Amino acid sequence: MLPTYRNNEKSQSEFHVLCCKFRDLSKQSEFFICCGLVFVFYLIYGYFAELIFTYEGVSGWYITLVQFFYYTIFGLKENAKMHRQVPLNIYLLLAFLTLGTMGLSNFSLEYLNYPMQIIFKSCKLIPVLIGSILIQKKKHSFMDFMAAFAMCIGLVFFTLADSQVSPKFSGYGVFVISVALVFDAVIGNVQELAMKKYKASNSEVVFYSYGIGFLYLLAFMVITGDFFDGFQFAWKHPMETYGYSFLLSITGYLGIQIVLTLVRTTGATTAVTVTTTRKAMSIAVSFIFFTKPFTWQYVWSGLIIVLGIYLNVYSKRSKLTFTEFIGKFRRLIHRRKDESRQKLLDI
Repeated sequence: MLPTYRNNEKSQSEFHVLCCKFRDLSKQSEFFICCGLVFVFYLIYGYFAELIFTYEGVSGWYITLVQFFYYTIFGLKENAKMHRQVPLNIYLLLAFLTLGTMGLSNFSLEYLNYPMQIIFKSCKLIPVLIGSILIQKKKHSFMDFMAAFAMCIGLVFFTLADSQVSPKFSGYGVFVISVALVFDAVIGNVQELAMKKYKASNSEVVFYSYGIGFLYLLAFMVITGDFFDGFQFAWKHPMETYGYSFLLSITGYLGIQIVLTLVRTTGATTAVTVTTTRKAMSIAVSFIFFTKPFTWQYVWSGLIIVLGIYLNVYSKRSKLTFTEFIGKFRRLIHRRKDESRQKLLDI
């Protein structure tokens, strides 16, 4: 169930990642390339993200600060000769939202295991759906809401399972990651509006969002004293902090570039669907490489969330409204009744 393109038409956009450029591709080819790269980069990203937080005493906020620094350097390399297209006030907002979603996500790993964090992030569709309605005034099909409902049910049961078997479960961690999802509800839609309206490049959005976000977070951590605590840990464990964070950041940066391309070409909701699908593989990788308690409730509650993802993708091809769904359901009931009467008559 993929986005459909008429006559394999050519994409008018060009996107590049560091030294690699893609141009004159069909939209369908561009979509498949983006999906493949998202899977590769973010699977590696997920491995290092969990690896870093296996060390006792690591600060989620300090790791976020290091990530923002690396992203700013990467963005500066690609954006050095370009002029800013998006107004600065929008980047001030985007930087705050970026800091909220990434910082709180990293911070939550101090209280939750990685699969639990991923499963919450997999349900990003729910706040993005709400955000697209409130911010962009979009209308969604009945299937979109059914997908969100399935994700909510699966998320509840996955959380219950994790609270029973995981030694690293925390209600506070659930609250933190839930707040991060609120930021996610806004950031994807703001990015989509800004990039389409002002024709901004991926590297420009990354550079200003993370550069300003770095200054926000640095000031906050210096004032609260968290910067000095994080620096002391990093001084004692430079490889675990700066080395792994570099690998985390380079794969995350490349992944962000591709996700922004998906946002530009297919919209925020489709981009979320692609990134959500790769999270299922990240959970499998997590259980393979890192020892943790397991229960089959993880599996079937995760499958309910996968069902929600499928319904969301299906809704892109079938814009079924609630009224149409009720009509089809009634016709199905009537057909069953007619068949039952016919069988009785035959007897």
